Amino acid sequence: MADEYIYKHVGSIEFGSFSPEEIEKMSTVKIVTAELYDKEGYPVDAGLMDVRLGVIDPGLRCKTCGGKLKECMGHFGHIELARPVIHIKYIKNILDFLRTTCSACGRLLMQDKDRESWKDSIIKAERERGIEARRDKVAEIISSLKNIRKCPHCKEKQYSVKLEKPSTFMENDRRLSPIEIRTRLARISDDDCFLLGVNSRATRPEWMIFTLLLIPPVTMRPSITLETGERSEDDLTHKLGDIVRINQRLFENINAGAPEIIVEDLWDLLQYHVTTYIDNAISQVPPARHRSGQALKTLTERIKSKEGRFRHNLAGKRVNFAARTVISPDPKIKFNEVGIPQAVALELTIPERVNEWNISMLKELIKRGPHAYPGANYVIRPDGKKKQITEETKEQILQEIEPGMIVERHITDGDISLFNRQPSLHKMSIMCHRIKVLPGKSFRLNPSVCNAYNADFDGDEMNLHIPQTEEARAEAEILMEVQTQLITPKHGHNVMGCVEDSITGLYLLTKGEGMQFSREEAVQILNSIGIEDIKLKKQAINGKELLSELLPEDFSYEGYSKSYKKSENPKPKLGDDALVVIENGNLTSGVIDSNSVGEEKGKLLRQFYRKYGEKETVELIGMMFRLGIKILLKRGFSISVADMDISNEVMKNVEKEIEGGSREVDEIVREYREGTLDILPGKTLNETLEIKTLEVLNKVRNRVGEYVARSIKMANPAVIMAKAGSRGNMLNLTQMSGCVGQQALMGQRITTGYKQRTLSFFKKNDLGASAHGFVKSSFKSGLSPYEFFFHAMTGRDGLMDTALRTPKSGYLYRRLANALQDIKIEYDNTVRDANKNIIQFKYGEDGLEVSKTEGGEINITKILREIKKQNA
Repeated sequence: MADEYIYKHVGSIEFGSFSPEEIEKMSTVKIVTAELYDKEGYPVDAGLMDVRLGVIDPGLRCKTCGGKLKECMGHFGHIELARPVIHIKYIKNILDFLRTTCSACGRLLMQDKDRESWKDSIIKAERERGIEARRDKVAEIISSLKNIRKCPHCKEKQYSVKLEKPSTFMENDRRLSPIEIRTRLARISDDDCFLLGVNSRATRPEWMIFTLLLIPPVTMRPSITLETGERSEDDLTHKLGDIVRINQRLFENINAGAPEIIVEDLWDLLQYHVTTYIDNAISQVPPARHRSGQALKTLTERIKSKEGRFRHNLAGKRVNFAARTVISPDPKIKFNEVGIPQAVALELTIPERVNEWNISMLKELIKRGPHAYPGANYVIRPDGKKKQITEETKEQILQEIEPGMIVERHITDGDISLFNRQPSLHKMSIMCHRIKVLPGKSFRLNPSVCNAYNADFDGDEMNLHIPQTEEARAEAEILMEVQTQLITPKHGHNVMGCVEDSITGLYLLTKGEGMQFSREEAVQILNSIGIEDIKLKKQAINGKELLSELLPEDFSYEGYSKSYKKSENPKPKLGDDALVVIENGNLTSGVIDSNSVGEEKGKLLRQFYRKYGEKETVELIGMMFRLGIKILLKRGFSISVADMDISNEVMKNVEKEIEGGSREVDEIVREYREGTLDILPGKTLNETLEIKTLEVLNKVRNRVGEYVARSIKMANPAVIMAKAGSRGNMLNLTQMSGCVGQQALMGQRITTGYKQRTLSFFKKNDLGASAHGFVKSSFKSGLSPYEFFFHAMTGRDGLMDTALRTPKSGYLYRRLANALQDIKIEYDNTVRDANKNIIQFKYGEDGLEVSKTEGGEINITKILREIKKQNA
């Protein structure tokens, strides 16, 4: 007979609370004393560390199950409370129950004829729209019953119930005691519970008031022994000790017939301790503290937030074989390498299994030991026992070593590692790099890889992880190496390319005829960047020919440089810097800038990647990067304040332009005041004034920019960087030399500040350009105090925006990642969630993997042309 499998599908999970009977049934001991240990240091019977609750000391056995430290999970106990106390987490529910049920008969303040229709509507809402809809219906019922002042069943008058935070209920200015509240809640029928959103099989309203308190096992709150020999108890044990102590005093006072005021004070104190035991961060409740003044971490704090059980211990954990330090740039290192200090290489290890091929090498590493590099730190026997390599154990280990054992050796050049920068927001935030051990104290990274990590070198730290199994290393190497991540799935562009100095160098090398070199110089440059197979025959070589040495002979490409503007020049001619042409590995026309080899814009790199694949592309970017830097180093390149100088004649024109703009604005303001200003369609008079003023002032800055651009020579370093696309733009030059321009706050001119004016410096109701944030000075000439203030306002706005956006987007990302984590592409090409519901019939509605396309699109003509070529 074939095996029968029974599959069950979980429909839903409902959480409830324990009844006093269940608490008593699951409890193994009733706690009556706050003492923990006797004089011999043995746990006291019926104390909070009673051996029936489980054991945490290696020598002892649990009295309940007989298990030792690692065998016994621990058992619950209970405290019998002298008087009931309220569960602080159910305050809102208790308030709703008291307000919606009769204080005399306990029935719901609802006509019998309405009950069935409400019941049906709850069931229907849950069936059609889920648990959230059911909650909404229950909230509707509660809000409709809150203000009924007469019971429809026993005709008893109802008084309003108010909550005085944190846990005092007042009815008609009389305080309700927890005993009274519990009695009322016990009268509510199971049927009424359903209408109030409570499943009476899982919980009952009166169980929200404690009469017995469950004590967690010792294993959940272990104590530690300090170096002095003293025991330090867990925060929960501290708190439970307070509860037991006050509870005993309350029992004694009740039995001794103490005055009601003393009993009530002790009862309130017991309520406080139970409240802070459940949650020690409730507003209006002073938190319980250690003697040092530090707040105790009780039940709620253990579970919620970043440091709680889920996020800290379950969703993510601290790991071994990881290092973290500051990163610094190294333009000579390969893209897929990471430079690590020797101090890190001595600590991080790779487990290598001993076999007949590597035994002699591993013996050599064991001989060197843990302090010499490269060496080894530990040896693991086949039975799993780990032995540290020291001067004393070295000889014995060398004799015992045999195939099958594992040696934990130091990481060396070429080993696989994972490199990560937080926050990890896309898949290129963690990539696989090869180890390169270098002197120094920081991790070294090629500047071109920074964009993928969003890293810079102003003090950023990064994490290095060493995979510990063959599978993990293979997975990292195949799926995560830097070269496999060149094209981003975000928009199909390259996420890595040449940056900054290298782009400037390549631009200068290839501009016009390019730089001129003798054959010796050219060979020397190419050798220094790692090219040995050099085909140059001519004695005089220009920049374009030098760069062509990096390209394969069968590579052809046509594209445009950054200087190309379609509107001005529909089709540039061959030989023009704007048209980049490579024929059979020779750069015949155009200048190499950020449009060809930059990150995200590098079209040449993307075409190269499609033809030759990732390995060759990474090699090419690396060589181009090194060539650009070498050229800049050879030629020399610097920038100074003098490079921002403009002639007196240009300065006069700039001033004239600004004055003209101010006059135009004054004219618009005059028309506005006289009511003759033509109102723009769909805008108010004030909006029209602002739009027209902004238009005039923006035109002023643009014209100033044209004057500055015409006056500054093309050989100017700032212009070279802007034209090459390596850093900055012409607007920066305009602001430094000519005029900073209009400062915009939230997309409009600055209008806030004092009453009817922006600063006390201006007259009231001044609508001119200067009074609303137009900065006519340049950074070089210096800003006046009020201009500086306006500029600082917009700067502060930007900083605030960035500082507030970071945590907000971080939280949104967390929410999205959690909501979308189980969505995947199935084998039938549909996108589905965990319940196999179809989200998309085809991934992205077009079935394209963006990282395999040209900027998210497919060039059909090109593909057909290539297929034709192959068939021919």
